[in-house]
Amino acid sequence: MTNGPNRILDEFAKLMTDAAGAAQGVRREVETAFKSQAEKVLNSMDVVQREEFDAVRDMALKARAENKKLEARIAELEAKLSKASGEVPEAAPKRSAKPSPKK
Repeated sequence: MTNGPNRILDEFAKLMTDAAGAAQGVRREVETAFKSQAEKVLNSMDVVQREEFDAVRDMALKARAENKKLEARIAELEAKLSKASGEVPEAAPKRSAKPSPKK
């Protein structure tokens, strides 16, 4: 058993170690409660998750690229058809890449 100031310092160090451990436990509990509450609020707002947004965005980009390929193929086929029938091909209306803004 230690005596004097060393014992007091040892007890103080043990007390501080225990307090730090308790503070970490409280911090973890607060973080868990905060995350749970934030997730609950986001779910009630019908906010889409990032993974779902990225998946739909990728699908839209692929669909847009496929549409461009198909438009080019249709134009090529129409040109061949009109050349074969001897008609003058109609100029297809050009569409802008961006949709018009909604008012």
